Amino acid sequence: MQLTVWTYEGPPHVGAMRIATAMEGVHYVLHAPQGDTYADLLFTMIERRGKRPPVTYTTFQARDLGKDTAELFQTATREAYARFKPQAMLVGASCTAELIQDDPAGMAQTMGLPCPVVALELPSYQRKENWGAAETFYQLVRTLADKDIRPTPREGRRPRANLLGPTALGFRHRDDVIEITRLLTTLGVEVNVAAPLGATPADLARLGTADFNICLYPEIADTACRWLEKTFGQKTVRTVPIGHAATRDFIAEVAALAGVDASAALDTSNLPWWSRSVDSTYLTGKRVFIFGDATHAIAAARVARDELGFEVVGLGCYNREFARDIRDAAKLYGVEPLITDDYLAVEEAIQALQPELVLGTQMERHIAKRLRIPCAVISAPVHVQDFPARYSPQMGFEGANVLFDTWVHPLVMGLEEHLLTMFRDDFEFSDASGASHLGHGSAPAVQRHAQPEPTPHNDAPLKVEVAVSEPIHDLPVAATGWSSEAEKELLKIPFFVRGKARRNTERYASEQGIAAITLDTLYDAKAHYAR
Repeated sequence: MQLTVWTYEGPPHVGAMRIATAMEGVHYVLHAPQGDTYADLLFTMIERRGKRPPVTYTTFQARDLGKDTAELFQTATREAYARFKPQAMLVGASCTAELIQDDPAGMAQTMGLPCPVVALELPSYQRKENWGAAETFYQLVRTLADKDIRPTPREGRRPRANLLGPTALGFRHRDDVIEITRLLTTLGVEVNVAAPLGATPADLARLGTADFNICLYPEIADTACRWLEKTFGQKTVRTVPIGHAATRDFIAEVAALAGVDASAALDTSNLPWWSRSVDSTYLTGKRVFIFGDATHAIAAARVARDELGFEVVGLGCYNREFARDIRDAAKLYGVEPLITDDYLAVEEAIQALQPELVLGTQMERHIAKRLRIPCAVISAPVHVQDFPARYSPQMGFEGANVLFDTWVHPLVMGLEEHLLTMFRDDFEFSDASGASHLGHGSAPAVQRHAQPEPTPHNDAPLKVEVAVSEPIHDLPVAATGWSSEAEKELLKIPFFVRGKARRNTERYASEQGIAAITLDTLYDAKAHYAR
């Protein structure tokens, strides 16, 4: 564990919160000090849920450490059951409470509560959020699934599947479940249980009645799927349907297991049409850097290269449990895999590669914005704007349309940005005229410095100084060795070749032994490579 400004994953008890919040009829009692009580912030502010997460804290403070904190936990657990009457309870400790070794799991098992209690042992200093979610879901499935039930004979009924893996605070999980459920319906396959999102403990009890399982998110559901395979003999569909081609592969795999006609699924994606269109040639070969959780990063790389014609120049993930999968995928694209949970290492890789598009998490969005590179978010962790009220899946044919929109638009809109840059000296488009979308008479971006309020003895009107802020385009970028004038001139080059111009200029400067790149260096490099 390290102190950092940003983190890709929280501690494992946050993963347990995601499972508890996703389900109905489950309550999580967390032995935690006052500073660890941030579940409300995560789920009501970021995910914009309409109700509070089902989490109760013991909330012990420093003065309680000299007393019996175990009694605090037992009291909180009894009161939580009496108030919420859950069908099942989760109990565990936060990363801070783990240090005092109160053993909440052992205490809960001796309390005789009138509902199943799943005790979580989540090593906070060795594991992280996704592992905690996977372990929590596995423990719930193992505890609550009725091991004596099996599917009824197939005659006279449709094949049934479990959709496993979607959670609270997951990237577009809600919409993915809707899209894949629709897709399965067109194939004639019934969804037996979708879990943990929206499921109850009673739903988990009947997991064994399905004919097979669909592992939508391996980070969350892989462990549970393996246990179900072993316990019930259920096979698992492991193709993740992100992208047009992957969706077709997913349909073929489902149809083979279910014994249905794969052609019944209606292909409603516009992505293949665009890839064959003249418009796509403007973006063919664009260099893309991809980073996120392993599932979304691997799927994004396939879509980027095979369906949009991009060149994958970087590929990585932050969850080390799937490092082997990322390494195998990186070999397909001839790139060095980046497996790290340090966002500074990711930023260094992006700066070195100078891609023309970044596909990543909210951290990569900030990094790309600072480096003036187009970016689209493809993976958690994400912020509030990536939990849209509208329907916006990542999976299935409609998900392929969403990918098409969200990945291509940052590049296409860059053309408009370039035109505005070209005409920025025109009175209508200059920085001082303000944003065009705000209508006539809009004020430019300003920094307002208010003077002290006048005293009662001063009848003069209050004066406010207004200074126009310096345009970001005029700021020198000293870290790269570029002068302010050269950096401004570089911005006049169209965005879709600007990265190449920067790399060629820096290569030329390195070969010529030039430490600081000036306007003359930029022109000399242009002439050199134009020969």
